[in-house]
Amino acid sequence: MASMPATRPTAYERFQPWRRAFELGFWVLFLTGNNLANIVTVLMDIERAGLGERYLPWEVVVWETSSTLLWALLIPAVVVFSRRYPLDWESWRRHLPLHLLASVLVCLVHVGGMVALRHAAYEAMGARYDFGDWGVELAYEYLKDARSYFLLIVLLEFYRLLLRRWQGEASLLSAPDEGLPVEPVERPERFLVRKLGREFLLAAQDIEWMQGAGNYVNLRVRGHDYPLRSTLAGIESRLDPARFARVHRSYLVNLDQIASIEPTDNGDARLHLRDGSVLPCSRTYRDALRQRVA
Repeated sequence: MASMPATRPTAYERFQPWRRAFELGFWVLFLTGNNLANIVTVLMDIERAGLGERYLPWEVVVWETSSTLLWALLIPAVVVFSRRYPLDWESWRRHLPLHLLASVLVCLVHVGGMVALRHAAYEAMGARYDFGDWGVELAYEYLKDARSYFLLIVLLEFYRLLLRRWQGEASLLSAPDEGLPVEPVERPERFLVRKLGREFLLAAQDIEWMQGAGNYVNLRVRGHDYPLRSTLAGIESRLDPARFARVHRSYLVNLDQIASIEPTDNGDARLHLRDGSVLPCSRTYRDALRQRVA
């Protein structure tokens, strides 16, 4: 096993200030490139079919650009939805029906929005846009949109997997195939962290605090976060209650790391930790926490 990484900022942490700009730039380039490629392809198909006199180039631009603009509006919603209901190995059976329903809703919004934009563009050009038979065309568009939706989900899940591998993903130690485990499996004393092909062990007592984030819990250790595939309630039930305490619906804290408790006017509190972090403490847990650290 490798030793714990140094506390200086990692490449992943240096990437974080640029992450939003990188992701936004990716989607801008991806959608723009895809839009231009579709325009050129459709124009070539029209020319090959000898329909150049029936469909003008500006019409093709309107068709493809209206579709791209709607996808640009829908992608942020798909990102949020897929983060809340991931299609990973453990949950895909449970979440797949939700994504099938979401693909239908995405198609309805996409088609309705792009048809409205096309009507407006055609009217501005002094022409009339005809979408065709709604039943037939909507079924056709759904087949395309469902394919695009699930390709988008695959792309998002792959990107998140790369980020977790780059950041370093924690997991619980499992029982050996033969013999007794060297430490309690139900009350873990250490976690295994995999990071870019390396593995190291993380002592539970070194975890300063934990934050729930959907299907993951971020373990905070010496300024670094390591995501663990678990719910906050699930990992709380397996930690030593003499060392860790729930202080908020989204936070668990190592009691040894609390430097002071600052009450707030609304009845909650702020926890000041030894590493300088400040965590929220809801009134539900405040009094019990005071008794434990007194």
